[in-house]
This record gives sequence, structure tokens and C-alpha cells, in this order.
Amino acid sequence: MDIEVKKKRFLKGIISVPGDKSISHRAVMIGSIAEGITEIENFLLGEDCISTINCMKNLGVDIELKGTNVKVQGKGLYLNKSEKILDVGNSGTTIRLLMGILAGQKFETTLTGDDSIKRRPMGRVITPLSMMGAKIEAREGNFAPLTVFGNKLKGIYYKMPIASAQVKSSIMLASLYADDKTTIEEPYPSRNHTELMFSSFGAKVEVNGTKITCYPGYKLQGQKVIVPGDISSAAYFIVAATLVPNSEVTIKNVNVNPTRTGIIDVIKEMGGDIVLTNERTINNEKVADITVKTSRLKGIEIGGSLIPRLIDEIPVIAVAAVFAEGKTVIKDAEELKVKESNRINTITSELKKMGAKIFETEDGMIIEGTGFLKGNTVESYNDHRIAMSLWVAGLMAEGETKIKNAECVNISYPDFYKTFDML
Repeated sequence: MDIEVKKKRFLKGIISVPGDKSISHRAVMIGSIAEGITEIENFLLGEDCISTINCMKNLGVDIELKGTNVKVQGKGLYLNKSEKILDVGNSGTTIRLLMGILAGQKFETTLTGDDSIKRRPMGRVITPLSMMGAKIEAREGNFAPLTVFGNKLKGIYYKMPIASAQVKSSIMLASLYADDKTTIEEPYPSRNHTELMFSSFGAKVEVNGTKITCYPGYKLQGQKVIVPGDISSAAYFIVAATLVPNSEVTIKNVNVNPTRTGIIDVIKEMGGDIVLTNERTINNEKVADITVKTSRLKGIEIGGSLIPRLIDEIPVIAVAAVFAEGKTVIKDAEELKVKESNRINTITSELKKMGAKIFETEDGMIIEGTGFLKGNTVESYNDHRIAMSLWVAGLMAEGETKIKNAECVNISYPDFYKTFDML
């Protein structure tokens, strides 16, 4: 499906965005290996999170989905062998976290996914899980399809080469099946939803700076989980309301966990008018309403420990940078190359088609703030974050912008275009 977007004169209104993708995945997985019932409210009905539900069902877990409410009947740590190959669709979170759970089972399981998943590296998870005693066979040692042979696991000390919440979470899940404690050391803190959820479900986790220690032998107990709005989905409205003239948008009930608020810090540093109100804590997660108004932005440098806190938002930050005064430099973001697409390459090439002065570097991009884009036909590469970022670019471009394969937003935000039309 192709979709067309035209320049907007203003954006005004109060909206909500769907439930947090990271928390939705984890609530289903951790609820599945807990004992008793886990009830999840405001679950994200994106394709990726549905893939997680389907995989857990194939492993014998009873899961009921009614609207955005999910009821998981936990089986405890040990699941049933799946009769079929588990298909994770487009979901990197599903395959990587599930590898951690499957490493400690008493059977083998084969995992596969779509063409994008088959290109995404799994060696970063295979290495630590193998150190724990898991046996994993993968195509070329690094790619799906792959087979996890469940085994008795041992606790390890693992120093992560790059900060990745998916890799960390996979090791943490495997640690529940280990004979002794497991310690993970990150170069920078990545999103900590697994640590927070482990604690609320009754697992023992100690966090000391960038070190996370997990202790086996604690029973997980089913919980009620209220999923806040996803800040990665809110990011497109934050940037759009900053750029489009005469705008004021409030996004209700957004997850503002400090490991995820890099987008807010960056837009504020660029000069954006962002205010957080109604701040509170739900299920150990910080939640707030975010109000954004049209602002004059300036170029900045983005890198280092900030990158893991906004990795998914970098494509839309690149759009903001086009309309900022001066130069914006994004570095230390090599991780973008192994997402649904090589996001350094894809956002650079598509914004160039619209006339942006944007240059690809080895670990990021450099954007000259020209304040001008021209509508054109652009490609999503079946990457939801690229499609949504190009939509925001189209709201500011002269003329009409056509986005090809625009339906890929269903991965994380099925009502994305509809929500923008409401403003």
C-alpha cells in the first residue's frame, strides 16, 4: 500500500499512543513462565507483539486476547515442546528474548521469521547463551532459521561489547534456569524494562551502575501489568508538533522511563518546547503526559551513552535536524545498521530524495539544517520506523510525498496515519 502526505498548516489536539512495544513483549513472555495468571491492560496490538503471543501459545501457554487486554495462564519456567517451527515474523525482540527462555528448556525448538529477520545477526545472543551451556545451531552460525537445544545452564559473568536491551534481556531470561548467579556488564545502560518487570514478578535482580546480577531459584508470580503508551510511537508526534507551525499536541500516559527518554532530552537540547505533567509510577515504570509546541530548533551533536536511550528514534530525529539551524551530527549509532533495515542508509537515501543535505557516516549521519524539503516518492523498505519518519518529513515538505509500502507501520502502530488525521 502506498500513502500520500501533504504539508500541514498546524497540528492541535490531545491523543494517546498504543501500549509500549517492549513492555508488551516482556509481559507476555515473563507472564508465560510465571505461575498463576498475568493480566495485561493496553497491550500493543502490533504485528510484532502478536508474534510473541503466537509463539508462546505454540509452547503450550494458554493466552486469551480481548481487545487490548491479555490474560496469560502461566506455566512456570518449563514450557511444552512446540509441534511446529516458531515463526517470529518481523520481530527481533521475540526471537532474541525467546532464545533465552528456550536455552533452559528440556527440548529443542527451531525459530524462523521473515526475510528481514533472516538478515539480522543472532550471534550476539548465541555467544553468551553458549557460554551458559546452551547449544544453538544457526545458519552460517549467525542467522535464522536457528535451533535452540535446551540444556542445563550455568551462571556466567558477561561483559557486553555493545549496549543492547534485547541481548541483555535474553541473558537475563536464561539466567532463571542457571545453577548460579549471572552478572551482565553493559558499556552504557540500555532500556531496563526486563529488570523492572523481573522485580515486580518476584525474581531477584541487583542493579549496580552498569552491572545487572540475576539470581536463579526465585519463583515468578503472575501480575497485573498496565502498559503505558510507547515513547517510540510518541516520538513522531513530538517531532511533528515541534516542526509544524502553530502546533500544540498533548500525548497522554506515555512511558517516560529514564532509559527511554533520550528523544525528549535531544529535542529539548535542540530548543524544543516540551513539558511533562501528571508524572506518576505504574508497575515500576514512570508515566507522564507530554505537551509539545512549535519551536525553533538548533543543530547539536548526539552520541555516546545517549544512543541506547533513543536508538529507535534516530530516523525521526534526522527529520527534525533538517529543520534545525546549523549542523546536527549523530555518531556511535552503528546499531542502526542491524535493525529492520540499515537505518543509517535508508533514512539518509530517502531524505536526500526530498532534497535534504544529509550525509551517511560509518556510525551515523551528518545533517545540514536547510529548513527545506520537497515532496517526492520515497520507499519505506518495509521498516515501520522509516515509514513513520518519512510521514513526518512529508508534513513539512513542499508539494506531495508518496510513501511506498506504507502499511509496514502495522508492526508497531496500526492506527498511525489515522491518529495524525485526528490532529
